[in-house]
Amino acid sequence: MEPHLPTARYPRFHLAFPVTDLEAARRFYGGFLGCAEGRSSDDWVDFDFFGHQIVAHKVAAAAMSDATSLVDGENVPVRHFGVVLDLPSWQALADRFRAARVEFVIEPYTRFAGEPGEQATMFFLDPFGNALEFKAFADMDRLFAK
Repeated sequence: MEPHLPTARYPRFHLAFPVTDLEAARRFYGGFLGCAEGRSSDDWVDFDFFGHQIVAHKVAAAAMSDATSLVDGENVPVRHFGVVLDLPSWQALADRFRAARVEFVIEPYTRFAGEPGEQATMFFLDPFGNALEFKAFADMDRLFAK
């Protein structure tokens, strides 16, 4: 039997990811996405990503990669992270990103329509080639539905 925990009690996630330029990371994550900056050093910077801790680590360009996997007919970047939102918040972000002329890897659309995992999703890259996914469920209790 799988435990069912209320969303508010889930621990926050921590994700470290590579970037090639910390100032550009600050402009993108802090300026464009509005993530508050936390601790930092000459080699990394923490951001508050919708209540979760993400850490941009400076690496050489050769350390970046671009593997994909086929999901619902789309080549999804394997290495990606994101946030699960309610539908109105997701739609507001999709509208904001379109207005900003974001170049999507996967345009905003509904994946797995009519199935238990039906979700709105969109992917785009940060300035370093890291893929971000923003998704939403009409019913958040369906997040782990099979």
